[in-house]
Amino acid sequence: MKRIWKALLYSLKGLRTALTHETAFQQELLVYLILLVPLYYMPLEPAFKGLLLLANTTVLVVELLNSAVESVVDLVTSEYAELAGRAKDFGSAAAFLSQLSVVVLWGWAILRIV
Repeated sequence: MKRIWKALLYSLKGLRTALTHETAFQQELLVYLILLVPLYYMPLEPAFKGLLLLANTTVLVVELLNSAVESVVDLVTSEYAELAGRAKDFGSAAAFLSQLSVVVLWGWAILRIV
């Protein structure tokens, strides 16, 4: 139980750090919270609502991982290095794809309602 408690505290510390220092995470969290309201009221089956919630949450998760990659790269080198640039670009691409999936799913949800 002690290890689980410590893991929880580390996780909360990571969330607090992201909320304090990561603008992209702050913006994505704001969009996430705003989208919870229409998601609750949209006349969609629960499974589809769950899929939208999962996709929206995935954006936050991927952004945290992208921030982790960027932090490690910045720690390792302050000079330009091709592999460091690739690592950052891959993280950014992953964040973009997760955001794109949300846009597509929300578009599909709206088309289902209309």
